[in-house]
Amino acid sequence: MPLAPAARPNFAPIKTQRTFEVICEQIRARLANGSLKTGDKLPAERELALEFQVSRSALREALRSLEMAGIIRNTKGVKGGSFIQAAEPDRIIQAMQDYVHLGNVSLDELTEARLATLDIIVRLACERATEADLAELEAIAERTKQESSVEARYECAAQWYEVLARATKNRIYGIFVNSLSSILHEFVQGPDYQTLQETLIDSRMRLIRHLRKRDAEAAALEMRKHLERIHRHVRKNMKARTAAG
Repeated sequence: MPLAPAARPNFAPIKTQRTFEVICEQIRARLANGSLKTGDKLPAERELALEFQVSRSALREALRSLEMAGIIRNTKGVKGGSFIQAAEPDRIIQAMQDYVHLGNVSLDELTEARLATLDIIVRLACERATEADLAELEAIAERTKQESSVEARYECAAQWYEVLARATKNRIYGIFVNSLSSILHEFVQGPDYQTLQETLIDSRMRLIRHLRKRDAEAAALEMRKHLERIHRHVRKNMKARTAAG
């Protein structure tokens, strides 16, 4: 006896992949297995179309899609062609900013992710930071004190976080930190930001002292307090914007 409509499982419609999607998948698969690497030049368009056994228009659509995704760069001229692109962290940053602006990620989610990520970064930096890393962090903190403009101080802060992430010796954390810093930049501006920055500079100097002592617990606690001050400031700005708009 056939199942009643309400008891039937929900089947998804079968969708046939478009040709250009299959081409993109194959090229990405070659990147994944290492047969294609940064800087490699793909075969000429005519040769590729014959190899894939597809039309030139389908191939061009695939190449455009891969270029938009940052996988390849297409150049013209005698020495032109399609080249495998180096990874660009800026694309990840832009994607994360778009998620926030489109409302797919809330400020609370962003805050939670930043707290968790920087807690790990600080603990790893306590283990792995070299004297050169610590000296650079100290120099940036000192330079921040000499800057008078809010924007110049923000640039110093972004550099400070970048060096802190680099001290973990794991480049992925650098991408995370740069992404989160770029997104939060637009939210931190406010009438009392100058006063907040003075407090944050003192916090950075204390954190550096904890890093030198390799005291992970004290360093992580200092970072958490530091970030919580920032996020209280951000929430205050957000409420002010909402009330004004």
